[in-house]
Order: sequence, then C-alpha cells, then structure tokens
Amino acid sequence: MIYFDNAATTWPKPPEVIDAVTRCIRDLGANPGRAGHKMSVKAGEMVDSTRKKLARLFNIEASAYERIVFTVNATGALNLAIKGLLKKGDHVITSTMEHNSVTRPLYRLEREGVQVTRVRCAGDGSIDPGEIKKSIKQNTKLIAIIHASNVTGTVMPAEEIGSIAGEAGALFLLDAAQSAGVLDIDVKRMNISLLAFPGHKSLLGPTGTGGLYIRDGLVLETLKEGGTGSQSDLPGMPETLPERYEAGTLNTTGIAGLEAGIDFIMKTGMDKIRDHELRLTQLFIEGAQRVPGLKIYGPTGDAPRVPVVSFLIEGRKSPEIGGLLDKNYDIACRAGLHCAPDAHRTLDTFDKRLVRFSFSFFNKEEEVIRAVDCLEEIVRNNITLPEGEGGCGC
Repeated sequence: MIYFDNAATTWPKPPEVIDAVTRCIRDLGANPGRAGHKMSVKAGEMVDSTRKKLARLFNIEASAYERIVFTVNATGALNLAIKGLLKKGDHVITSTMEHNSVTRPLYRLEREGVQVTRVRCAGDGSIDPGEIKKSIKQNTKLIAIIHASNVTGTVMPAEEIGSIAGEAGALFLLDAAQSAGVLDIDVKRMNISLLAFPGHKSLLGPTGTGGLYIRDGLVLETLKEGGTGSQSDLPGMPETLPERYEAGTLNTTGIAGLEAGIDFIMKTGMDKIRDHELRLTQLFIEGAQRVPGLKIYGPTGDAPRVPVVSFLIEGRKSPEIGGLLDKNYDIACRAGLHCAPDAHRTLDTFDKRLVRFSFSFFNKEEEVIRAVDCLEEIVRNNITLPEGEGGCGC
C-alpha cells in the first residue's frame, strides 16, 4: 500500500517505536506513580523522561517539564484548554480554518455565554494577523489558532499572533496537531500560553497519545476527576501538575512509544525530516499539473507550509476519487471535509469536498510519481467506481 494519510495518523511507525511499546508491555507493565515497587518506579521514570524530551523539543524550561500534561490525543488537550479556561462573559478569537476539535468546544461554550469571534481566512487558508488585532475586545481572554491547516497545509504566523495576544493581555492557545514534530515550536519566542499536540502524527508515536503544555501560573478547571496515585487524602483533585489533569491510569505503553518517536526525530533531525516531506509535497504539486482538471488548494510559491496538500478534479466527486485510489490502486488518502467544515466553507469547497494527500518521512518519490500517474489514468480514461459504490469521504 501507498499510504498518504499521515495528517490523520503517521504510518508506518519507526521500528524503534514498535520495539519500545513491546518492551514496555513486557518489562514495565505497572502503573506509573501508583506504587513504590520497582516496576512502578521505572514506569514513572519513563513517563517523566518523555515529558522532559517534549519540553526540550518545544523550548519549555527544563524545570517546568511537569507542566506538560498527557492526554489521549490533541482533541483531549484542546478540550481541556478551552473548557477549562473560558467562562460565561469571556471573549475568544479564533479562525475559520480550525479543526472541529476547536470549533465544536467553542460552539458549545458559545451557547453557554462565551463570545466567539471567527476571523475569516483567505482563499489559500492564510490569516491576516491584523484582523485578529482588530477583533480584540476588553474581555478577550483567549486567541485560539491552528498552527498549520490539516486541509491546505497553510502555516499560520504563530509568533506574530502570540505577540498580539501578549500586547492585549490575552492568552494564546496553539493547536499543533499538524506542526508538532514538523515545525520548530518555541513556547517562549511565540508567547504560547497553551500548546496542544498529538503524539500519533508527526511525533511518530502510537495512537492514544497527546498532551497539553500549560504555562506557569495558569490554572484550568478539571474536566475529569479520579485517582492520581498521590495526595489521595484530598477530596478534590490536587493543585500540583501534572496530577491535577491526569486522573486515572496513563497510557504507559503509548507514552513509551511516543518517547521512541521523539528520540527518532532528534536523532534524524527535524530539518532533514521536514525537507524530505516538503520535497515530496512539491513533487506532487508539480506532477499534478499534467492531470486535466486537477486544482490544488492552499499556499503557493514560497509561502510556508507543512506536507499536506488537498485537491479536487473538476467534474468528479472527491469521495469517488478517494475510493478509486484505494480500491483500484491501493493508495490510502483522505477525501471529504477532514473534520474541518469551516475551513471548507472558507475555501468554497464545502459541497465539493477535497482529496487530501499528506506525506511522511517514510514515503518515497516513486510513490508520489505513481500517485500522479494513477490520477492521470483515472481522468484520461474516465475510470469510475462500479454502480452502487459511492466512494469514501468524511
């Protein structure tokens, strides 16, 4: 199979990740931080080691590594950040390119009295920071922005937006679902108050992993309560981090795999990984020019991007194209709204949907060339799915 759905979950994983998960199940099967025996202590040390490596990756103070809270994915981190912070009467600024992991929590809070301003992005998915600045009100509590679009690959000017937030006395939440492990993220330079990230995408870890960095001095309401393995005499959750936001047993095996994924990135070099992935992206964009009716959405020229590219073929339904690539050519991609309906409304593709290719370090140039050849064959030979098969798209 040719796998081009890495914006959803990277595959394959480095062998080191698989080995780390296996070793953890075999040797560290105990709950971290729940007992004083050797296995529990070793599991806790591995979890802390992973936090410290994430802190180094995001330029978080070494002494503040415990302010990285593990969640089951970026969605869990974003829900904790948004619902744990905003109250009735608060104002939040976001964009029209956000993933449902941001738009849906805000939709719920809006019905509960939180004021939401959605800054409209341009046709390539980019945002004008000046529009964010103009949207600030006296009660603006938070600016919540996706770092890189999961639809177009467009990179938002996070550092400039963080500066605007700082000047306004607002907090800055960055959704790093498509950028953690691909782009350099510096919580100090970018003035990031809250950083949400998944472990299973470009950090190369297993599914069921992710996290939220919470700036020092910032206290969120908890979304769940339960056992923490410490301060068990308290009737409520501890005030200390990370325990306050980590009720219940952690995904220890997943975190072990995540640590191995981070190690792989640090050993290989993020620049090397990113350069390879963007080279594949450019190779596809250039090759796609020979496919009749194919239109690519997103940044052009030298505009910054991540290795995500979406397109449609005029006169063809995107879910059918995705279905043909899967069934006829064994190419895995994503066709549909990509859990980002507002982004598609911004691009004027809500009704048409788009086909998305997203590349990883483990993809090869010949795979990209093969995919372009298959798309050209589908179009020139007017290949369709058998009657009754509607393709795939969501």
